Amino acid sequence: MKHLLVNTIPFEISPQMVLESLTQNAGRLIVQGVLQRANAYNQNGRTYPRQILQREGDKYFKTFVKERRALGELDHPDSSVVNLSNVSHNILEMWWEGDDLCGKVEVLGTPSGNILKELFKAGIKLGISSRGLGSIEEMGEGKVAVKPDFELIAFDFVSNPSTQGAFLHPMNEGKVTQKINERYDRVNAILTDILLEIGRG
Repeated sequence: MKHLLVNTIPFEISPQMVLESLTQNAGRLIVQGVLQRANAYNQNGRTYPRQILQREGDKYFKTFVKERRALGELDHPDSSVVNLSNVSHNILEMWWEGDDLCGKVEVLGTPSGNILKELFKAGIKLGISSRGLGSIEEMGEGKVAVKPDFELIAFDFVSNPSTQGAFLHPMNEGKVTQKINERYDRVNAILTDILLEIGRG
C-alpha cells in the first residue's frame, strides 16, 4: 500500500541573498539550494536510494520543470494533489551535486508566495520538503528504504527545517490525524493573518 512520503531538509536563504536576487532579477525572487538528498538516512531512519530518486528527478524535470509547472505549496497538505490556491513557488531548474538533488526556485507573486518571500526577507529559516507516494522496505535496525514504486509529486516549503526527517502520512486518514490537522490549520491561519497584517503595515 502506498503512503504519502514526506522528507524535509533545511533551505537556508539569508535576507541579503533575497535583496540581491530581487535586484538582479528585476523584482523576481529566485533562490536555490538542495531539494532532496539520496543515499542518506534521515532522522526517522529512511533513505531514498540514488537510482530511485534520480529516476523520479529526471521524470519530474521532463514532465513539470521543462513545461514550467513544477509548482509547490507553502506547507504540506495531506494530499497527492498540488492545490493551486496555496501555490507559492515554481522550480525553474534541477541538477545533481554528488548525492544532492539541487534546484533553482522562483517565489511567485501569489498570496502564499508573498508570505514565503516575507519569511525569507525576515531571515526565517525554512525547510524544503519533497512530497511523494510510495511504500517502504524494512532494512533492519529501525531503518527503512523507499521502494521502487515511489512517485515524486512536488517540493513544498515548510516551517520545520531542523527536522531533517520524514513523516509517513497514510492516504486514509483516521480521526486522530484529522484532529491534529485541524489544530495545525487553526495555528497556520493565525500565523497567516499576522504575516498579512505585518505586510499591510
